[in-house]
Order: sequence, then structure tokens, then C-alpha cells
Amino acid sequence: MKVVAINGSPHKEGNTYHALRLVGSKLEENGIEFEIIHVGHKAVRGCMGCGTCRKMQNEKCVYSTDPVNDWIQIMKDADGIIISSPVYYSGVAGTMKSFLDRVFYVSGSNGNFFRHKVGAAVVAVRRTGGSSTLDTLNHYLAYSEMMLATSSYWNVIHGTSQGDALQDAEGVQIMETLGENMAWQLKMRQMTKDTLPAPTRKQKVMTSFIR
Repeated sequence: MKVVAINGSPHKEGNTYHALRLVGSKLEENGIEFEIIHVGHKAVRGCMGCGTCRKMQNEKCVYSTDPVNDWIQIMKDADGIIISSPVYYSGVAGTMKSFLDRVFYVSGSNGNFFRHKVGAAVVAVRRTGGSSTLDTLNHYLAYSEMMLATSSYWNVIHGTSQGDALQDAEGVQIMETLGENMAWQLKMRQMTKDTLPAPTRKQKVMTSFIR
């Protein structure tokens, strides 16, 4: 089994990275492969809502000037996905938001290939805004019918300078507990996949409130 973590911070080894490594260490202790993909420093354009991915049904975004389509396939092949971001004005960092909008729109428009994967969101923050950012990240996972992994508190760790998060004792425990819980969910899913059929995917009903 494999978990792919998306680092939405512009800083390759900032506090968001350290939070992911704490989660990943527990996954690896449980025999689960773990990979971090750094997207926060890339020039990723936002979704234009053109609908081409829905029309073409090729699991690709029409824009190919960045590595988003490559990342989509890596995430599709994973058993679990972690999405993470630092806090910018009580919200998700801009590049990460653009990335998520495109990736999850492509998935949802092509049969929802993230459905029933184990997912988790992780946030690194200096002081406040962690909960609202976590909530935004969880919207993507919940919308995609993913199975959310949780911890003993909100999946938020605190720190200012690079590496400060490792001094947040409660935050460290939260991340390690998240890794253990995620590993447990992945193992349960693996053990029951042949004996407990998943619910049938429903054709999505799109209701307009314009009368």
C-alpha cells in the first residue's frame, strides 16, 4: 500500500513538510510506502471551469504547462492521500488551492477515482486560522466520498520558523496519531476489499435552484 502526501507550502522543508514527515513516519512503521510531492513552489494555474476534462474523459486537465496531470495519476494510483497547506490569511495557500480545484474537478468529472480512498488533511500555522484552513481542505476529501482519517484533535500543528513545529508537543502527537489511525484504516480497507463490496456509485443528481 502507498500514501501520497501533497505539500502545498512554497517552502520545501518548512513546517508543513515536517508535519507530513511525522504522519509518514507512522505509516512507514506500519509497512506503508510514503511519498511527499511538493507542489507549493510551482506555477500552477487555477481551474477555468471549461469542462474539457468532463467532455474528453481522459483523466486530464486541458492545461499541460505544469505537472498537474502527472500528479493526478500518481494520486489515482495511491491507496491514501494527504493534502496539506500552510495558512495564508486563514485559508489555503494560493498555489495549493489552484492545484486542488483542478485535480479534484478532473477526478469528479472522470468517475471520481478518489472515491473510497483513505484521505486526510494537515495544516501548519503560526497562530490562528488553522481550523478554517483544515475545513477547506476537508471539503475536497468529503466531496469525493473519501474515507477521512482523523486524530485526537484537529490536524493542525503550530510553528513560525522552519522546524518550529517539532517543538509543538501536542501537534507532534496529533500528527503521529493521525499516521497510526490512517494506517489502521488502510489495513482494514485492504483486508475487507474482497469480502465486503463497496456501495454502488450513484449517478450524481445536479439540482438547480433557479426556477
